[in-house]
Amino acid sequence: MNCIPFIETKRLAVKLKPSAEKVVKQGHPWVFEDSIVKQNIEGAAGDLVIVFDNDKNKFLACGLYDPYSPIRIKLIQFKKAAQINEDWFEEKIAKAYELRKPLLVSDTNSYRLLFGENDCLPGVIADIYDKVLVIKLYSHIWFPYFNWIVKHLVTISGSETVVIRLSRSLQTKGEVYGLNDGDVIYGDLTNEVVVFREHGVLFSANVIKGHKTGYFLDHRHNRKMVGELAHNKTVLDVFSYAGGFSVHALCGGAKEVVSLDISEHALLMAQNNASLNAHKGKHEIMVADAFEGLQRLINTKRVFDIVVIDPPSFAKRESEKEKAKNSYARLAKLGSQLVTRNGILVLASCSSRVIAEDFFAISEKNILATGRTYTALEKTTHDIDHPVSFKEGAYLKCGYYRLH
Repeated sequence: MNCIPFIETKRLAVKLKPSAEKVVKQGHPWVFEDSIVKQNIEGAAGDLVIVFDNDKNKFLACGLYDPYSPIRIKLIQFKKAAQINEDWFEEKIAKAYELRKPLLVSDTNSYRLLFGENDCLPGVIADIYDKVLVIKLYSHIWFPYFNWIVKHLVTISGSETVVIRLSRSLQTKGEVYGLNDGDVIYGDLTNEVVVFREHGVLFSANVIKGHKTGYFLDHRHNRKMVGELAHNKTVLDVFSYAGGFSVHALCGGAKEVVSLDISEHALLMAQNNASLNAHKGKHEIMVADAFEGLQRLINTKRVFDIVVIDPPSFAKRESEKEKAKNSYARLAKLGSQLVTRNGILVLASCSSRVIAEDFFAISEKNILATGRTYTALEKTTHDIDHPVSFKEGAYLKCGYYRLH
């Protein structure tokens, strides 16, 4: 299973600015380039970096050197020194798998096995779709350790096929050792579209060409909840993409579901995912910009028992934060006008720069601005296969509001 030839690595010693040292002591996994005040030798991608404290010269943490990123050191081990060898990787992967075990006793065979920094492996995502493991790399630091990672992910998950996905930035800088985005590096793949189960509902993921690793697993619990609420209801799924909420609603017995997305291709995937499951409800697709589509529905006086609005990240950088907040405000106002009396509005955000407290405050203020009152039924965050170990790792939040 050796995909990559042996890569020799060096050990570096560094010291940091006091402000950065304080953050490392709190367990934060990122060290920025401008935080390093002393470094003994030049580093290459994947070199092991030991961070020593300034006062007593003792071990603080260790990580891997990334010359291609402003986050120059990705930390993987804190407070207590450890040998970063094959056993270390086996232990981290086993610990990650243990955390996901409760999902595997449900009727689910798709889950995120590695979630980057939150599982001590910054820049590595590993998603399972039935017997297919998709590994997405966002950093060159993992190439020296890649064979160990693949071996232990396959062993613990029982996967029969491994697909490697490479981020765009990874493909444009540095050595990638003959790997291409979408390569099958272990086993066979007869069809690039893999069908998998999520709480008994069937979906498909294109593991070779699909966005990210082929599907978005993080909303699994929220999709299940919408499915449970949808019996005999009409449902509008905005930014539906491949129909996650739509299909759970149909399987939950919804009378009628409208999937709204700007991408016709995504809506065809939504129709295909719906067709994988037995359901009696009507499924309508609407190709439109979300804001324009919502206004059009308001103008035609359509209303729904459940409206789900789950946009992509509006704030990929700090400079976009205020614009994102304005977009969330607009969506809450538009969505509120489409919900029947005592119906449910579900509002979600995956922008880590807009914290949950602010997002819920914006949502609630703008529901009230339409003259509706609400009861907050539930507020959710990440499912268990998306654990959060540091502030920036928390991105997903979802509010359920009954509108009066």
